[in-house]
Amino acid sequence: MAGAAPAAGPNLAVLDALDSARTQMYHMKAIVIAGMGFFTDAYDLFCISTVSKLLGRLYYPTDNMNYNDLKESKPGTLPVSINNMVIGVALVGTLMGQLVFGYFGDKLGRKRVYGITLVLMAACAIASGLSFGSSPRAVIGTLCFFRFWLGFGIGGDYPLSATIMSEYSNKKTRGAFIAAVFAMQGVGIIFAGLVSMIVSGIFLHYNPAPTFNEAIQNSANHDPRPASQAPGADYMWRIVLMIGAFPALATFYWRMKMPETARYTALIEGNAKQAASDMEKVMDVEIQAEQEKLARYKAANDYPLWSAEFARRHGMHLIGTATTWFLLDIAFYSQNLTQKDIFPAMKLTSAASDVNALTEVFQISKAMFLVALLGTFPGYWVTVALIDRMGRYMIQLLGFFMMSVFMLIMGVMYENLKEHNHALFALFYALTFFFANFGPNSTTFVLPAELFPTRVRSTCHAISAASGKAGAIVAAYGVQSLTLKGEAKDNKKALIILSVTNMLGFFFTFLVPETMGRSLEEISGEDNNAGTGPAGVPAGPGMGVSDVSRDKIPVSSTEWQSSMHA
Repeated sequence: MAGAAPAAGPNLAVLDALDSARTQMYHMKAIVIAGMGFFTDAYDLFCISTVSKLLGRLYYPTDNMNYNDLKESKPGTLPVSINNMVIGVALVGTLMGQLVFGYFGDKLGRKRVYGITLVLMAACAIASGLSFGSSPRAVIGTLCFFRFWLGFGIGGDYPLSATIMSEYSNKKTRGAFIAAVFAMQGVGIIFAGLVSMIVSGIFLHYNPAPTFNEAIQNSANHDPRPASQAPGADYMWRIVLMIGAFPALATFYWRMKMPETARYTALIEGNAKQAASDMEKVMDVEIQAEQEKLARYKAANDYPLWSAEFARRHGMHLIGTATTWFLLDIAFYSQNLTQKDIFPAMKLTSAASDVNALTEVFQISKAMFLVALLGTFPGYWVTVALIDRMGRYMIQLLGFFMMSVFMLIMGVMYENLKEHNHALFALFYALTFFFANFGPNSTTFVLPAELFPTRVRSTCHAISAASGKAGAIVAAYGVQSLTLKGEAKDNKKALIILSVTNMLGFFFTFLVPETMGRSLEEISGEDNNAGTGPAGVPAGPGMGVSDVSRDKIPVSSTEWQSSMHA
């Protein structure tokens, strides 16, 4: 076992060892363990999109029948209030779970709370598929109940996964590691489409049925239910939802075996010896405990979240991370409003009345799979490749700007693109998704995990993430309501509004400093507060013009970048 001297600077030896560590197996294991949580999160949140119209055909088959003009019927369309509940309830649960688990992640420990979120996700994914009752009200009611608690568990995974990965990482590749965890969301979306496509294809093979139009024409009373393919279709959506439990359960053992992060053990629990011991086991180096130095370190950074001191040091950063995530998620969760035009234009889906229930699920799942694979997935991994070269700040600015441009073009040229330029419409749509993920959808997850002091890092990430989910709820209930009728003028208006929203995100990004290449303690100012000299430690190369008189408040992006090139 190699020896390690005490840290020469203000930071603790165990933290310096983490910051300078080469990429090792424990980094990869942490990415997989945290990443599988995000895989499960994405699968559970997005698989409902593939089966929501099936729920409408099964439980509300006649609600959108137009008996005066059968061609105007809209099979599979859930009543507005039911649709909002089915789609939105998990988002509300996610928002609440982020705040609750984020807070307890700082109070009880990252690892201790981490296991609870996983068990809750797995249990509620299975329970969602077992939604019971003999009436539509009972089935949908129990489904919404369990999906709320599913979202609650998913919400906890956001701040905990990001915080754990940031505190395990070295400073050279920390951005890529955190972004890689988040990139598993893209894999989860792909598998949500793929699994739905496979399961619906199997049930479709063994449950042939007429199309909606054929069913109402062959029935004396125009009954559409033969096209809904019950009970096979009823089993199908339940199986898809329950499959979401298994990736989470597969990593439960390894999640419980992970040691608590050294930063939590040392800086919050105050146990330098245990922190050094835990990291010695995973890094195979000898680390000095430095208990006396830790006591000075903790005393110098002992100010709470809701204090004037936190507001002075980090208030603008929290406003920046919260507003940019809020604005991003309004646009990101609204992007599916153009799917009803994009998918038919690309010949991926047919009119609802021309297919039966399981064929519709198969087509929607295939379209979702292809869009995720070709548009969504690449952006995540381009971010992983470039985030520690370009920086979080530039990627976020570029992403917001390009999303704004493409949504403005789609809004202004909506009718022309829809009717005459299908390929160009699909290209703009895919590029919007690409720059969302090679852009703010990734960086808004990474930045809150790096900017804030250890003792409030999970809580601040939770506040930022919950702000994002508030934006998603605005998209689900506000923007979607605006475009519910599918009229061109409403879709144009929505896309132009979303373009403006993205541009606001571009400008709010200026509140967020660059974090690339610096230790977490340097970014948050924690190590400078605990300086060994009478006036603290002089600013390092990452602090730029931040001096002792400013108490090492993290500098803005432009200041930091200027200092790096000075």
